[in-house]
Amino acid sequence: MVAKKIVIAVSGSIAAYKSLQLVRLFVKQGCEVKVVMTPASTAFVSALSFATLSKHDVSVDLIDNNTWSNHVELGLWADIMIVAPATASSIAKMANGVCDNMLIATYLSAKCPVYIAPAMDLDMWQHPSTLRNIELLQSYGNTIIPVGHGELASGLIGAGRMAEPEDIVEYVLSRESLPQDLSGRHVVITAGPTKEAFDPVRFISNHSTGRMGICLAEECADRGAIVDLILGPTNLSIEHSGVTVTNVISAQDMCDATVAAYTNADVAILAAAVADYRPKNVSDEKIKKKKGDMTIELERTPDIAQTLGGSKKAGQLTIGFALETQNALENAKSKLERKNFDFIVLNSLKDEGAGFQHNTNKVSIVHKGGDVNEYPLKSKKEVAHDIINEIIPLLK
Repeated sequence: MVAKKIVIAVSGSIAAYKSLQLVRLFVKQGCEVKVVMTPASTAFVSALSFATLSKHDVSVDLIDNNTWSNHVELGLWADIMIVAPATASSIAKMANGVCDNMLIATYLSAKCPVYIAPAMDLDMWQHPSTLRNIELLQSYGNTIIPVGHGELASGLIGAGRMAEPEDIVEYVLSRESLPQDLSGRHVVITAGPTKEAFDPVRFISNHSTGRMGICLAEECADRGAIVDLILGPTNLSIEHSGVTVTNVISAQDMCDATVAAYTNADVAILAAAVADYRPKNVSDEKIKKKKGDMTIELERTPDIAQTLGGSKKAGQLTIGFALETQNALENAKSKLERKNFDFIVLNSLKDEGAGFQHNTNKVSIVHKGGDVNEYPLKSKKEVAHDIINEIIPLLK
């Protein structure tokens, strides 16, 4: 990574001790680090400790010994600003422009990307006012680093812990090293399974976790895109300031949400494992077990890919997925043609480590012109990177 000039802003939380390690890790990466603290934070960690690790004076007060501290200069100097820990109070002040300390003054002057690592107790993190302030900060273009889950200072167990320093460094540097080649683009992604009910307690579904689609959503957002993720029922979740999640259950729900989002989108990536069939008749009451067999009549679900492929406007792209168990390449090419995809991502359940419920995947990308690019087994995060790299030339 190219050396970065980083301002680390520390507010008054017990988690402030973690920021000492954060400074140390960024310096170790070759970054130049300057620290700004709120007066309240000095009760937890001394300014001298930060000055020693950063090799720079630490800014605490707007006026120090009758001398004005130039917060504008500090804000303009930085390539990145990281507020860690960010208390509920500092988050509220940042969201609403309440400038009563050096940290807020520097934030309001910063022209660089700003990352915010919240740290507070469970109830404070979940309070509607905090959630509103977080949404405001995200709407300004700031990035919220996901909070950790565990034991809090109050003794409660839950969300609200500041992310660990190593995780913050990895999160920031991975985002800063990515090209912003999707900046201003709108990408719609479907992910996860669908559930097709035949009574109030039973349904038809599949083993998809949605992990591949979530990795794609994160990759696109990290590269500057505005992302709509249409997510089927899954235990996985995503917290990313660039991703708007719409949770759906059935294939019909997913179709309606995807078609609506695609109207003004540049790209649709259809990574969901949508049920092809649903029960024709759904019982209002639980179906009781009887003697003998039971027959359920099925009907086709809406074909999302074909619907989008038939309504594509000039410049819009649709990317499909094909999970096969036999005649893989032949079936993928047929699907590519029928659905009017720009390319299709092919994987096989016969490849070890590929398909559902794995953190890895092995894919081949089949293009309209017949070219096939094969990739080895990789993490799904790396596969997402490869897929987006194949999309970029088509957008240009």
